[in-house]
Amino acid sequence: MKKSLKTFSFISLLFFLVLTASAQTNSPAGFGPVSITLGTNNAAPDVDISIRILFFLTLLTLAPAILLLMTCFTRIVIVLSFVRSALQLQGAPANQIIIGLSLFITYFIMAPVWDNINHQAVQPYQAHQITSQQAMDRAADQMRTFMLKQTRPSDVELFVSMAKLQPTTPDQLPLRVVTPAFIISELRTAFEMGFLIYVPFILIDIVVATVLMSMGMMMMPPMVISLPLKLLLFVLVDGWSLVVQSLVRSFGM
Repeated sequence: MKKSLKTFSFISLLFFLVLTASAQTNSPAGFGPVSITLGTNNAAPDVDISIRILFFLTLLTLAPAILLLMTCFTRIVIVLSFVRSALQLQGAPANQIIIGLSLFITYFIMAPVWDNINHQAVQPYQAHQITSQQAMDRAADQMRTFMLKQTRPSDVELFVSMAKLQPTTPDQLPLRVVTPAFIISELRTAFEMGFLIYVPFILIDIVVATVLMSMGMMMMPPMVISLPLKLLLFVLVDGWSLVVQSLVRSFGM
């Protein structure tokens, strides 16, 4: 467990440094094995240490959020939220449970990618076989490959055109183009899956409302009858297993 947490933390730092590398040049400021660059060649020769520490802590604060957006977490948490909304359950399961389940499924799906990063970037870097820049490039290649497999070509073309880039191969696309294209593709896929989840529950609502109206029980809220039926149907078909299985298979596993 400690090894996994160490690898996850190292990968988080690597990816955030990759994303910010294009905006930071010259004048390196060292933090152990990590080098942060501030200013230009024409800037002051030194920067106050408190400013550098504040900047470094800001990067570490944003790194987990950026890493979550670069993984399958977005699709999973949205689909699970749709399941709860379709069942018309306000607080069950709780947000903590949905987020926790999403994190563990994310870890399950992303494990092969993180293992490749660990073998190709983290371990060689810790063994002083490659430089930090080479480690970041190798880690970025693995994440780029994963994201491009889940991204629609039209979304990639959209950000390539807005960035005004020259035609290039997919493996040469910068992460500033691949990442937002991946995010909007994930949002689209998650909403498509959410719609398919809603359909059977909407049919139950329609059937219950029609039956109650035909029986003259128009004053009884349909939800009183439809909610137990939805829960019964969801349990009988083993709904959580089907949803999780569909999510995992949607990533090609």
